Amino acid sequence: MRRILPVVLVFAVIVPAWGQAVDNRGAKQLSDELSRYVGKQLLNEGILKVSTAGDAYKITVDLKAIAAGLPKKDLPKFDFPPYTLLVKPRGDGGWDVSSDFSTSGSVQVNDPSGQTSAQIVIKHGKFTGAYYPELAAFTSGASSIAGMTMTSRMPRQVTDLSVGAGTSKFGASKSASGGVDLNLTQAMADFVETVKIDGRAVGAIKTTDLVVDVTAKAMRTKPLLDLLAFAVAHEDEARLKADQAELKALLLAALPLWDRVAGTYTFKNVAFDTYAGNWGAAELSTAFGADGIAQNGKVDYAIKVSGLTFPEVIPSWIAAMLPTELDLRFGGANIDLDGMARKTIETFDLSKNPPLPAGFRDQIKFDFMANTPKFIIGHSVIRNGGTEIALEGEVTFPGQRPDATMTVDVAGYDKIVAVLQAAAKTEPEAARYFPFALAVKGFAKMLADGRMEWVINARPDGSVMVNGGMLKPADP
Repeated sequence: MRRILPVVLVFAVIVPAWGQAVDNRGAKQLSDELSRYVGKQLLNEGILKVSTAGDAYKITVDLKAIAAGLPKKDLPKFDFPPYTLLVKPRGDGGWDVSSDFSTSGSVQVNDPSGQTSAQIVIKHGKFTGAYYPELAAFTSGASSIAGMTMTSRMPRQVTDLSVGAGTSKFGASKSASGGVDLNLTQAMADFVETVKIDGRAVGAIKTTDLVVDVTAKAMRTKPLLDLLAFAVAHEDEARLKADQAELKALLLAALPLWDRVAGTYTFKNVAFDTYAGNWGAAELSTAFGADGIAQNGKVDYAIKVSGLTFPEVIPSWIAAMLPTELDLRFGGANIDLDGMARKTIETFDLSKNPPLPAGFRDQIKFDFMANTPKFIIGHSVIRNGGTEIALEGEVTFPGQRPDATMTVDVAGYDKIVAVLQAAAKTEPEAARYFPFALAVKGFAKMLADGRMEWVINARPDGSVMVNGGMLKPADP
């Protein structure tokens, strides 16, 4: 299965199209080429079949045959229809690929905690795309479903998941810096997941809309496919050890895997129903970006939330200070994964046990830290009515100890103090926090616009300073 999923579902066809003619000879050629990536055993046992279907080839994956190879005691039931792809030569070296992936089936699994079962239904699942072997990617494509449901049952827990209509589009083009540039957009409606334990509803997640947008720059699709072929051809340990020089060359050729991968996930009208009450947000989005295996790589994350709501059970004085909007940004810089990867590839020897020498892990950790990797908090904002908290800073680790600088400024800090002061008359917890809030205010620097600011410096010697004043001296 680990071979079929990446090859058949993603790299659907991996050989040039041989003109327009579709015949048994072509089916045999396609089978032989596919065997490089899935192994001959799957073809010999009929798990994967290639046949002619009019002017196209039909690739069929017999899912039941895969399950039949597993111990019956672990998988007593597996009932899913075969998965099929139609691939048609385009005449320009590419393939038209299509599939109806609508399905309905069930599975049971035995594990130490008891029997688990799942039922899955996908309605009107359609897929079309144009695949080009020289890019090892789909240059265009689209898929859609009318809806999906899944129910999983464990001894005490039942989880129901449903998704409404969904669509996706994807494509690739040759990248100027090698590999291909990829893009995927996806939209789904009416996502609902509910959980019951012992027949009682304990939680649910709902969102009316989910939109995904992912891009990859210079993805090394061909070298990754070459690595897959090498893995299939070297299941024998002795042969793998003998050809490890080829493996190292293929690994180096695949670096840096990609130049940059980035994406956003946006959820609208999000609701979390829990024992402790209902939480929600009008919109929640997350964004990420990551360089490949680079010498000075960067990783970035962002979380934005608007229209936050909280359970009514939260005390009113706490609710008055909880945020209604979040814009959080953080990540890392100066991340040298390239040096670690290349040194590991150069050093490992599969004929030895262990393949890496003693102390190697400590050495590459030392090299990694020598590049001064940096944890960064970008300009982040937390808002609640007239109160706004902004923060940013960075942390490095010279000599394995943190060196941090953080700037925090607040508009409306007096409103926070006022809420705590009022609540302290009747709430013991608020009474404990109120003196702390006053003490923090005493360290603040008043800015021209009325905001209060705290510049915090925590040094490797253990000292902590706030706005130039010593809060904690250096360690002895």
